[in-house]
Amino acid sequence: MPTLNAASYIKKLIESLRSQTEQPYEIIVVDSTSDDNTVAIAREMGVIVLTVSRKSFDHGGTRNYAASHATGDIFVFITQDALPSDNVFLENLIKPFESSDIAAAYGRQVAVSGTPILERIAKEVNYPLESMIKSLANVKRFGIKTFFFTNVCSAIRSKTFREIGGFPAPIMSNEDMILAAKCILAGYSIAYAAEARVDHSHDYTLKEVFGRYFDIGGSLRLNKWILTYATAEGEGTRLMKTQMHQLMKPKMWRWIPRWIAESAVKYLGYRLGLMFHVIPPKLRPKCSMHPFFWEHREITKSM
Repeated sequence: MPTLNAASYIKKLIESLRSQTEQPYEIIVVDSTSDDNTVAIAREMGVIVLTVSRKSFDHGGTRNYAASHATGDIFVFITQDALPSDNVFLENLIKPFESSDIAAAYGRQVAVSGTPILERIAKEVNYPLESMIKSLANVKRFGIKTFFFTNVCSAIRSKTFREIGGFPAPIMSNEDMILAAKCILAGYSIAYAAEARVDHSHDYTLKEVFGRYFDIGGSLRLNKWILTYATAEGEGTRLMKTQMHQLMKPKMWRWIPRWIAESAVKYLGYRLGLMFHVIPPKLRPKCSMHPFFWEHREITKSM
């Protein structure tokens, strides 16, 4: 569990994990030098606490560091603001591992009460009610969606995690998708466990949306081999069409200006992220949701 200023979340999350029907063998928090009492709360609750400097945090490397201290047969990754919807979350998340060809699984994100309509629709599109298994055979049908995966709530066999080299690092976003792609290309399958639910959603400003999609584009540029299988634009277009269809309903029209602005910002951020290598290094942190990533790393070329 990576944390940063998570004092308002962490106690309830740890209590929820400890109330699961499938008990975690250990809980590891890796904190990026929080300014609040996140670390103190975690230690008081008796979990393992690791720390990293905020400027050295990246979504792949920090999780790899936490995993290097884990001893279980299955690693479960969860974010600080995701709360299991019930006490069978962990049981349902690891249930797919009953099949030996499943290397990793991810759960369903359910929008919390009061989530803006566009974010709620995105959750419903990305996290349907039906579970599924995805493998290399699905690439022609699903394209890049074959590799869709989320570290908001995910699990992977520790043996497979080490075999494929863990998460890519350094990386500021999409470390979960790259991990899933590595599993699938190694011949494994991944599972979407719709019954493993967490309450989790965001209400981003347009600036934050831009930064998020800049990071997505930059991450894919750094791992551009994944784009040989499919581009991400197709999925973005599908989501936009679904959102627009929903907004045509009565009393939803007022969200259309926001939909237009958000769609434009997403596309611009993503395209600029793909071209980050031609953007002056000093400007990259200003475009990103994770400025420390760009400020403290010299990235001179795409991988």
